[in-house]
Amino acid sequence: METKSNNNEVLCEREQSISTFGRFTDHPGYRRMFAPNKLTIGIFLPIKFYTGHMEDLKDQADIVEMIDQRNFATVWVRDVPLFDPSFGDAGQVFDPFVYLAYLSARTKHVSLATGSSIFTLRHPLDLAKSASSIDVLSGGRLVLGIASGDRAIEFPAYGIDANQRDVRFRETVEFFRNLIRDQRPSIQSSLGQVKAGEMLPKPTIGDIPLIVTGSSRQSLDWIAEHSDGWLTYPEATADLSGPQRLSEKINAWREKIPGGIFKPHMTNEWIDLVEDADYPRTPLRGGYILRTGRKGLIQLLKEWQAIGVNHAALGIQFSSRPPAEVIQELAEEVLPFFPSHAGPNPLYTRW
Repeated sequence: METKSNNNEVLCEREQSISTFGRFTDHPGYRRMFAPNKLTIGIFLPIKFYTGHMEDLKDQADIVEMIDQRNFATVWVRDVPLFDPSFGDAGQVFDPFVYLAYLSARTKHVSLATGSSIFTLRHPLDLAKSASSIDVLSGGRLVLGIASGDRAIEFPAYGIDANQRDVRFRETVEFFRNLIRDQRPSIQSSLGQVKAGEMLPKPTIGDIPLIVTGSSRQSLDWIAEHSDGWLTYPEATADLSGPQRLSEKINAWREKIPGGIFKPHMTNEWIDLVEDADYPRTPLRGGYILRTGRKGLIQLLKEWQAIGVNHAALGIQFSSRPPAEVIQELAEEVLPFFPSHAGPNPLYTRW
């Protein structure tokens, strides 16, 4: 009788999980990051900015291993095909898919996310092949943040009309999903035609979460219907005014989600976490960076959680302290308030 009761409890939990998480119930990366009314923490790469020398990125993967071991939810990598010196930010330099493949071999549990893959600049077949490969190699840990791009020099380099990137973005999403979901896809698109053949490997659970970044030049209705989550900028973070505005944005989006199903919201902030735990939340560079002690950061994260943010991606590139020291403090003093979720373990990875 006890065994039957336990089995019934497992079945009930499974049914509740399916109703909440939909097609991503068994996706290890998605489930580690997201749950209703809860917030988890991830770390944005690079740990240090590229300043003209590859030595700037030395030992970054060792820090990523530390992030994994300390039980953070996610590491995020950026997608910057061409460095524009006038833009002033080269991202983490490495191709996001190549680098995530490398990091997947260096880690065991942490989710691997792009923030964000520029879907307008690459063919959906190449995107699907790379993303599915990483998802399988990592045991289902890939969460794909996607965007339409905002660096002007990249579009002519790819021979793409920047003014049409809203249309290309939508077409790429549709093409991508047909490739990874269907055994024998039949696709007619301005981006190409698929009449026979199958894209391999298929993702671990047959799908990959697509998280739309910003507006990506799409309507709120489109994002609510076609995304698997939404990543937006945080508004001001030094006081309650920003979280209040962010709350309005999140509520307006969630009201448009068909069927009222759960879809996660994410935001991010670049922080300079100082040693003084009581140091007040202080905006730097016009609010682009937040300098704070850990108590101020915890309060901000609690404010975000209260308004429906489900994941916070923190960048520490501007930190005045050594990266390992910041990660250690976050792990010991902040992460216990916002633990990563227990979910499916990464699937078979002994490739």
